[in-house]
Amino acid sequence: MSKDARSSLLKKNIYFSFLIKGWSGVVQLLIVPITLLCLGNYENGIWMTISSILIWIDSLDIGLGNGLRNKLAAQLASDEKEKARESVSSTFFMLIFIMVPTSLLLMSAIRIFDFYNILNVDNNMVANLNEALIVAILFVSTTFIFKFTGNVYLGMQLPAINNALVVGGQTLSLVGVYILHLLDIHSLTAVAFVYTASPTIVYLTSYTITFNVKYKWLRPSFSYFNKNAVKSLFNTGVKFFILQISGIILFASSNVIISRLFTPEMVTPYQVAYRYFSIVVMLFSIVAVPYWSATTDAFTRKDFEWIKKSRRNMNKIIYAIIAILTCMILCSGFAYKIWVGSKVHIPLELSIGMALYVFTIIYSLSYSYFLNGMGALKLQLYFTVLAAILYIPTAVLISDRLGITGIIFALCLVNIPGAIINKIQFTKILSNTDNKIWNE
Repeated sequence: MSKDARSSLLKKNIYFSFLIKGWSGVVQLLIVPITLLCLGNYENGIWMTISSILIWIDSLDIGLGNGLRNKLAAQLASDEKEKARESVSSTFFMLIFIMVPTSLLLMSAIRIFDFYNILNVDNNMVANLNEALIVAILFVSTTFIFKFTGNVYLGMQLPAINNALVVGGQTLSLVGVYILHLLDIHSLTAVAFVYTASPTIVYLTSYTITFNVKYKWLRPSFSYFNKNAVKSLFNTGVKFFILQISGIILFASSNVIISRLFTPEMVTPYQVAYRYFSIVVMLFSIVAVPYWSATTDAFTRKDFEWIKKSRRNMNKIIYAIIAILTCMILCSGFAYKIWVGSKVHIPLELSIGMALYVFTIIYSLSYSYFLNGMGALKLQLYFTVLAAILYIPTAVLISDRLGITGIIFALCLVNIPGAIINKIQFTKILSNTDNKIWNE
């Protein structure tokens, strides 16, 4: 791919991703108040906590999805179609081998352990917690296997299609929850079914269209399963896996901590504030994610000038992010009132803390996407793992003084060192002043 062709494809994906993610933003804004109407603050807090636990399942691919993304981009850049099909097939069957026994173990665990006690849930208020958990795990496990279709499109430098698949599942969820509201169904199990079955339907459909119609030459086949390809994917993917696990500890555990230290009801204001400011993360990802696989292509071809120019463009985006977050803080009280009404109170300090956290993550990711494309993951891995180790004790300590706002400030504190290191590493690699540790 030439420099101009790469930039053109990048711009097209950003444009279409804006359209797709714009709709995603609308869906995310609408689904929160509708779910609140269906469940109320208490059960909605429980569902948010369950959702954060389900994110753990998504990380069980041991990094194969992101490993496939990088490998496929490099193989297609070298026109190695047979190896590309081996990578796709090996990833697909490994995901099946991982998830089938795992899902059976998880569903058995639900019947053995007391999740009412684990999540601090009052069984007099919620009678069907175990049922909701089993339904959610069943569908999330199926989605886990077929979701790799999105990684294929990411590897082909078509992130807009991956975004469309994600938004398709979100849209079906919105429609389903709205139907539950119209039918006056206030069931945690029903909401769990709608939320988790919707993306399963989308990914099963996309798998069929992708490999039986559009890209038959990439169709997974057990005859193309290759242990060496799995090893190669794992060598890259295991680093992504550790990064994923650490990231989940940093974010997904927050809901569990809040539920345990306070009440499930307190998860709702935390999640409302996060979803409000995560609109900026969504906007940023539209522009930034396409740079990942494009950087892999450029790095493989040693087109360093294109990477440097792309970084300069990214810096302009960061300045715009600062302005947007400032405006969102100033307008937060009005926005919350219009969005979720007066049922949920979000203090100003919670909004400020969430804005700082979102900026820290965006600044770090603005370098991570380039480093991921280059395969320079070791330092990210070290600092993300360190942040994950420090987060829970830091969150517990600070929240004892500042309440749930302390949890957000803890997230900021443990993520700042990694953001600084990402910038230093990127600069060293592009200026050819890196030694071994900085280039791995």
